[in-house]
Amino acid sequence: MLDLRIIDNPRSAAGSTGRRWSLAIVLLASLLLAVLAAACGGGEEETPTATGTPGATAVATATPGGTATSMGETPGISDTEILLGADDILSGTFAAVYATIPKASTAYFNYINDTQSGVCGRKIIYQYEDNFDDPARALEAARKLVEQARVFAMVGSTGDGPHPGSWEYLNEKGVPDILLSAGGHRFGSDPQGHPWTVQMIPSYTIEGTIFGRYISENLPGKTVAVLRDNSAVGIDGVAGLKKGLDINKNPIVAEEPFDYTAVSISSQVTNLKKSNAEVVVMFTTPGFTSQAIKIADRMDWHPQWFMGYTNSDDMMFQFVSPQLLEGTITFQALKLAAWRDDPAVAKHYEIMQKYGGPVPSNFTIYAQVLAETAVEILKQSCDNLTREGLMEALEALQDFHSDLMLDEVTVSFSDTDHIGLQTGRMLKATVDENGKGKFEYFGPLVEFGQ
Repeated sequence: MLDLRIIDNPRSAAGSTGRRWSLAIVLLASLLLAVLAAACGGGEEETPTATGTPGATAVATATPGGTATSMGETPGISDTEILLGADDILSGTFAAVYATIPKASTAYFNYINDTQSGVCGRKIIYQYEDNFDDPARALEAARKLVEQARVFAMVGSTGDGPHPGSWEYLNEKGVPDILLSAGGHRFGSDPQGHPWTVQMIPSYTIEGTIFGRYISENLPGKTVAVLRDNSAVGIDGVAGLKKGLDINKNPIVAEEPFDYTAVSISSQVTNLKKSNAEVVVMFTTPGFTSQAIKIADRMDWHPQWFMGYTNSDDMMFQFVSPQLLEGTITFQALKLAAWRDDPAVAKHYEIMQKYGGPVPSNFTIYAQVLAETAVEILKQSCDNLTREGLMEALEALQDFHSDLMLDEVTVSFSDTDHIGLQTGRMLKATVDENGKGKFEYFGPLVEFGQ
């Protein structure tokens, strides 16, 4: 059961256990450039990988060409190195954005190796493999990393689609599967059945709960409609929306699903308009989000739009005019890449440039936060640098704060809570005096947990 609290004075929450969210950025989810190209008719993007070839291995090293060797009883641990792994979407439709996450994390690990000589007196090596956004290929990649490369832990693997193929294997093998960049609610909600898997981003169920609560508290009496895809994004999102929404105040009058391989969602938007809904919640990836808003505008229909956190990046304004996107509500909990005057964001730009990271975006900021969290967990496990010791250190982590997070946003875990980022603020698309679009935070901090 999800419980959600509004913190009117965020600073009063500094001593809480802080089961916190952020962006997901984040991802999260997160499929912006390639999805927009696929859903909006754009051209094919070249897939960014660390080596320029699909399926290639990328390694963060202290010296060019270096590799990690496993020594002693603990795989991935030697006297000089800690070998971490991940399976990531490096090719295919969603790779243009997803591939930036492990690349940005690699840049941060290299920064730590260069400036702090790594962690626990050892350099961090980060080796990731292409899962091709496919469960079978994800299992193949995980097996390669665990059985051949002998990684210490899997850290920050990406993708709701591929991860069901590997997480059972990793839990059976007792391999830490931590700080996962996938929003399916099952990945973080079963610490007893899957004790080795830990989610970094908020689940889509949490996202939907936030939206439902906000609507009933701030838009009572408005009818609600839902546009969703048939993946975990939509299914889990709607489940959360129904948890958070007071249907006596805000009845759901229409729900339109679609397959993520669809070319057009015109019929779904038409049906939503016929419902006369005043609020539309979109559990969709950015391409379909932009398509829906533009189709509705051609129908002269302008409801209050809500869109998932995977859409909360300034690149959205390249595909939907600021004037059409204005007023659309989403949420996050990280500082934005557009805040270049902020010292932490400026430092992020510096790290990405100096250590071979991708062009900074909200997704790379998320990736650095993920890597910072991994470094903190490793630091806390130096006295017991085993897989069991790593999980003990993770589950003991309380109120970890990155300077790239908003004030009072922290990450906490426990043996009953395997979702890291669980706090956020609402974010709204606005238009400045020059007609340029930007996102602005508003309202109090929202804290929620299981």
